[in-house]
Amino acid sequence: MPEHLHEYERDGAEIYRQSFATIRAEADLRGMPADVARVAVRMIHACGQVDLVEDVAWSPAVVQRARAALDAGAPVLCDVRMVASGVTRRRLPRDNDVVCTLDDPRTPALAADLGTTRTAAATELWRDRLEGAVVAIGNAPTALFHLLEMVAAGGPRPAAVLGIPVGFIGAAESKEALAASDLDFLVVRGRRGGSAITAAAVNAIASDVE
Repeated sequence: MPEHLHEYERDGAEIYRQSFATIRAEADLRGMPADVARVAVRMIHACGQVDLVEDVAWSPAVVQRARAALDAGAPVLCDVRMVASGVTRRRLPRDNDVVCTLDDPRTPALAADLGTTRTAAATELWRDRLEGAVVAIGNAPTALFHLLEMVAAGGPRPAAVLGIPVGFIGAAESKEALAASDLDFLVVRGRRGGSAITAAAVNAIASDVE
């Protein structure tokens, strides 16, 4: 056996077990339904901040409806590659498609035509798959705003929106707009969010294995 300079846990499964046990011991999950708490634990695991629970808000059936959509084969529509890359494919119940249209060759011209960001324009390319889908937005507030505008204008309705963009300009406001809509939602209020937290939420919903 090789000598190790430092003593540390080397078993991956045990690291996960201890991590989730620590989160459940330190985070105040008492105000959350069990299904939302499972998602919050993984989100905390992705960022290392147990006080994240104070900013998590949700509609009552969001986890149930997102999971049902995945079980029915619905795609996961992501605003950026970092979110899509963070989704653990083996956890998805139906080998669900994980879609990011940001790099679609049509996106730059569409953004110019719409006078908006590429990430917002990319959501336009979701239209044919948006009905009943699970949406995961972890980076771009403009994508979340544009999605809400599409739905408000009578566009397809996703099964659930995990709207967790990070940032200083528009992030908090976009999440408040989602929470005020009639869509099933999960958000982290304020500036915090990001691709890792958003992907973690998808991963938690996709499988009962913690």
